[in-house]
Amino acid sequence: MTRAFGEAAERAEMPALVGELVAGIMLGFLLQQFQHLTPSIWFAANSEIFDGLAELGMFFLMLLAGIRMEPLDFARSSRSAVLIAIGGMLVPMGIGFAFGQAVLPESDLKYAQALFIGVALAITAVPVAVRIFMDMGALESRVGKTVIAAALWDDLLSLFLMALLVATIGSQAVGSFSVDTLLPVLGKVVLYFAVAIPVGLYLFPLVIRWFRKLSFPEVGFSMTLIAALAYAVLAEYLGLHQIIGAFMAGMFFHPKVVEQQVYERVHQQMSGLTRGFLAPIFFVSVGFHLDVSAVAQAPGFVIALTGLAIISKLVGSGIPAYWAGFSKRGSLLVGVGMSGRGAVELVIAGIAFEAGLFLQPDPPGPIVDSLFSAIVVMAIITTIATPIALRLLWRRRQP
Repeated sequence: MTRAFGEAAERAEMPALVGELVAGIMLGFLLQQFQHLTPSIWFAANSEIFDGLAELGMFFLMLLAGIRMEPLDFARSSRSAVLIAIGGMLVPMGIGFAFGQAVLPESDLKYAQALFIGVALAITAVPVAVRIFMDMGALESRVGKTVIAAALWDDLLSLFLMALLVATIGSQAVGSFSVDTLLPVLGKVVLYFAVAIPVGLYLFPLVIRWFRKLSFPEVGFSMTLIAALAYAVLAEYLGLHQIIGAFMAGMFFHPKVVEQQVYERVHQQMSGLTRGFLAPIFFVSVGFHLDVSAVAQAPGFVIALTGLAIISKLVGSGIPAYWAGFSKRGSLLVGVGMSGRGAVELVIAGIAFEAGLFLQPDPPGPIVDSLFSAIVVMAIITTIATPIALRLLWRRRQP
């Protein structure tokens, strides 16, 4: 199902992610309606084994995302890309958090739920942006380079926000704004990066040089996985989530540390395992959890959330682009290019779902009950709308 729908999405010039999510939603709906006809499949889809494979899908998705980030050098990114990334992060984050505070019912988890909305609105999908500009032949244009660089910086900033959100969910700070409860959470996040970054920059290259002398099969793949697991253990020990470690470890595996041939082989192996097997299972699990009836309970909330997701990125990224010297149309292209979402929001939503973030208040009410599904719908709509809008704007821009 995921392969068929992914292929259909690709042929419709949309990311395969969209097709895989739709497949998951359809499979979940069909299994719920006809579970008495396929009890074995229903049992398998609700088993711990399936949940474990979905967890592995999350882990390898973030590891692959980290591996893909480093080849584009952040140090060479223009100042405008950094400003666009900061604006494209802070504006959606602030708007999403304020929106959550305004509409969510009072509960001990209201602060974490509002923070979850802000983080979900703030993230830009780098692979979606790269694919769109590549298809248009505009990857080397000023707009294309700026959007990709800004999206990469956006992902770095969102990694910090994601770590903060996960630490907040797992702490006693979820229901409070007090400095006494939030400082330990922030301290754990800062401590993790203070340890992980120097180890990645200085210890990884030394260890890799030593491992080059080993001759057992697929040493590059094994060492990358060992590093990701080590970083994941450290993240879990500090109260963060394992995917933070996977993402960080992937970023430090790049051609400046290993030979280009080794990097390409490991990237190909990781991509085959992730995109060919584990990632579709994760997207199907997301589709299983999407409750269409819950979305129907609060359609105004879902529409408002999706609208804010698009407008906040247009404003947060487009205005800094205009200040950086882009024309009005170029600024609009940058804003639209930064609006595409992807797998990271779905990973965060999966973590929040597992942590029970949507269980309070009790009963949760229509808005909280539809919060997970609303984020999934928002990710699908923005992922579909972004390439369509970009192509229309780009064609009008050409002489």
